[in-house]
Amino acid sequence: MKKFLVSLFVFLVLAPLSYAGDKTFSIFDNNTRGVKSLLNSQIKYANKNNFEKFISTYDKNYKNGDGYDLEIYSKLVKELWENYDNIKYGIKIKDITFEKDGTAKVSLIETSHADIPVTKRMSGVLKSEADSVYYLKKINGKWKVTSDKINEEVTSMLYGDAINLNIKLTAPHEVTPGYEYTASLEFDPPKDTFAIASISKDKVEYPQKQAKEVFRKLPDDHILERLFISNKDNANEYVVASIGLTKANIKDLSIKLSLTGFGYQIIRVNVVDEIKKDNKEDKNVKE
Repeated sequence: MKKFLVSLFVFLVLAPLSYAGDKTFSIFDNNTRGVKSLLNSQIKYANKNNFEKFISTYDKNYKNGDGYDLEIYSKLVKELWENYDNIKYGIKIKDITFEKDGTAKVSLIETSHADIPVTKRMSGVLKSEADSVYYLKKINGKWKVTSDKINEEVTSMLYGDAINLNIKLTAPHEVTPGYEYTASLEFDPPKDTFAIASISKDKVEYPQKQAKEVFRKLPDDHILERLFISNKDNANEYVVASIGLTKANIKDLSIKLSLTGFGYQIIRVNVVDEIKKDNKEDKNVKE
């Protein structure tokens, strides 16, 4: 799920300098401090699940890169916090740029983490990280978030023995509509474990429609691949890998399978009209 994503960040003192054209803003510049203060407040409100205060940091005309307006985004936040109220959020600011029209552009890394207990014998962990860009504007003297987009995103929810897996789920970060691309999943299952997995694709939309999963035995080389064609609706996509781990217990000529771990890893594939040739992400698009 989009940008419910890491903890420990430093504002005002240790963050890098920001630039606006040829003019350099020091860490003591009022606009720089104001932008960082707003983002700091977002993290504080999110970690306390203070919905009203958190949403108040957004402009009423907010619309993000997935096409969600403030009403839909508010619903997503409520639904997330109703199901997971112990997520810890954080950000790391990479750069702040002030434009000539008075707006601000912030490049940052967002992260989130939560422990998700399932049973007394099996626990789970949620982790997420996103490379994002926020757009802000001063409205009535106060900075507000007017839009944001995610360049790269990976989210995992792993349980039991799956927590310790080194999962590599890969796909291009950007594709054009109707583009054929490959998604690849690779991991080494624990010894004496039977592993199954699936790779599916979902459009980023609300309400979210879950794609049909087709589980297969993990091949002997521990690599599972699927070929997809990006949608022509200019909607961004999620590639979702689902994993199941089981062990067989044989006693008195009977076989009993027990679930030892399961989980999901999700990465984002942005669907854009045109991929810029000078974009570093272009190297990740398979021709």
